[in-house]
Amino acid sequence: MVTLTDEDFTRLYKYIQKNYGIDLSKKKQLIISRLSNTLTADGYTSFHDFVEVVLSGRDKDTTVAMLNKLTTNYTYFLREKEHFDFLEQTILPELKIKHAKDKCLSIWSAGCSSGEEPYTISMYLKEFFGTQANEWDLRILASDISQNILNSAMNPTYGEDSLAKLPPSWQKKYFTKKPDGTYTIGKTIRDNVIFRTFNLMDEIHWKRPFDLIFCRNVMIYFDQPTKEALVRRFYNVTEPNGYLFIGHSEGLNKATCPYKYLMPAIYQKK
Repeated sequence: MVTLTDEDFTRLYKYIQKNYGIDLSKKKQLIISRLSNTLTADGYTSFHDFVEVVLSGRDKDTTVAMLNKLTTNYTYFLREKEHFDFLEQTILPELKIKHAKDKCLSIWSAGCSSGEEPYTISMYLKEFFGTQANEWDLRILASDISQNILNSAMNPTYGEDSLAKLPPSWQKKYFTKKPDGTYTIGKTIRDNVIFRTFNLMDEIHWKRPFDLIFCRNVMIYFDQPTKEALVRRFYNVTEPNGYLFIGHSEGLNKATCPYKYLMPAIYQKK
């Protein structure tokens, strides 16, 4: 296993924290365990030269690949179903009335990873609006820092376990089984999601404010100041009475959070 000195570990985690908001200051062993095999395969004998490459900023692909390995969580369709129950029963009926004239919703999946979250949202939109769906602009913005992972989301292949929580009728309706036993999602759902690369540390300048922002199981890696600054940026681009969903394993400081807390992991801009 390649070695990581305390000095190089400090340099690396401080660089990641400053540029990407991810706090790995107590994750030295995680860094070693998740990156060692890759570094060895790439010909590195220690972390030092690798850290030099990352800190130079010359090879963004290497940095993004590193971040993916350090922060990737197991994800699947219909994760944290309570959110989608609230979406179906409360938010979509509200938005259908609110946008009856312009027939355009604005939803952002921030930190979308391999696409399960925005595609789940898209299926809910299709089911809710039914035969009227073609009359509405229901496209979802889905962003991630990694272009490689977005490429996989745009041309997706999912294992059977990833679909397990979806209703069987949806699996049949929206997915196609491939000869190798994996699944791909139908074109109508894929075409309803717009993928863009975006670093959540950057200022947010999308074209219109959002009715709903999903940022789930992303901020668990951020320190408190970074998290609070991101939530303020989200708030500034949320429509009045719009919503923010975070992961159930996450929490926001009620004293500093500009959103109103509604229930676990669901907030509203009042």
